[in-house]
Amino acid sequence: MERTYCMIKPDGVQKGLIGEIISRIERKGYKIVGMKLLQLTTAMAEEHYREHEGKSFYPGLLQYITSGPVVALVVEGKNAVKGMRALMGATNPLEAAPGTIRGDFGLDMGRNVIHGADSIESAKREIAIYFKEEELLQYDKSLDEWIYE
Repeated sequence: MERTYCMIKPDGVQKGLIGEIISRIERKGYKIVGMKLLQLTTAMAEEHYREHEGKSFYPGLLQYITSGPVVALVVEGKNAVKGMRALMGATNPLEAAPGTIRGDFGLDMGRNVIHGADSIESAKREIAIYFKEEELLQYDKSLDEWIYE
């Protein structure tokens, strides 16, 4: 099974979407193996978004992502990175399909409700920023036999 990192961003928390988003993840069949409500420090945000350093939107991105609480999630399942990207929808909510998280709840590129790792490598790097290995759980769900062959 694959693990990926997702984060309900400050706008998603402020809009009261934590439960709805987690519900969609669980209904899809993914397993949440790590979850935290936290306020990102500037250092955490800089580490997370380091590939964007020097870009014109970088300062505003850091200010936004540290402006309120977020929910950090580690999600596990078959092809979790690709599957969660599909569940979230296109980065630009105006291009995201209805039925996706961003398509249903986002209105602006800079306030698109949720972040998700874009590769297995990114997922590993991002998970390590927010979680210690001992904070991630391993457990079986009896439902798994009905989800996977």
